[in-house]
Amino acid sequence: MQINLSELTQLGPIFRELFKGFHISRRDPELYSQLSNQQDQYRALFRSLGFELVCDTRGFYYFVPEQVGAQVNKTAQRLALFTFILVEHLADQGRDPLAVLDGGSIGRDELPPLLEKYRDLFLQAEVTTQEELEEKVMRRLTQLGFAAEDNGVYRFLPPIHRFLDVCLSVQQDRDLAASLHAKDLAYVAPALAEEDEEPIVSLEEPYQPPAPVASEAAPAIEESEEDALARAIAEEQADMEAQA
Repeated sequence: MQINLSELTQLGPIFRELFKGFHISRRDPELYSQLSNQQDQYRALFRSLGFELVCDTRGFYYFVPEQVGAQVNKTAQRLALFTFILVEHLADQGRDPLAVLDGGSIGRDELPPLLEKYRDLFLQAEVTTQEELEEKVMRRLTQLGFAAEDNGVYRFLPPIHRFLDVCLSVQQDRDLAASLHAKDLAYVAPALAEEDEEPIVSLEEPYQPPAPVASEAAPAIEESEEDALARAIAEEQADMEAQA
């Protein structure tokens, strides 16, 4: 592909922003418009220089680094962890995490209770104070184009979907694992029939052992407290899963 450099009028600022890890979105109208109009040329030029330009259909551009340094990794881990925490925190409050992270906002005053509630998790990311949370997480979110800050209000921009996608994927994996685990716990192995009896196990229907029949010769078996407790827990668990 022939590249006409005279048409790439924003090449300098676009490359500088992308090279330092910034995500160019519609919040940067001049750079975003230039990338959108000359996307193929920019992609070809950057590829020849060893950079992969990614255009996300939700409206933002970024570089996929060829080699990720330790500091970049640590920053990405902090931002991903913060997104995980925020999704869970918002859900606990009855707020829709998608609505907040997809163009919504949070206030600076929400950071202290968030830090206190998830202190153990933030500790793993070497964030122990509100100042460190603002410096290592919130400031990096704004520097890299994931959010914008105005008078103590952080508004999330489309690139935050990169971390949100990971959160939703992990949550789906957890839900699937929990579902499979619940099915494993509920499984009852079928009893084997005697050789002179006809098989009573159907592949279409789950096996249900026959209920004991009370009679004068054979009195009904009373349910022990342990069995009753186990049955109550199983029924409660089934009701919760049905409601979920």
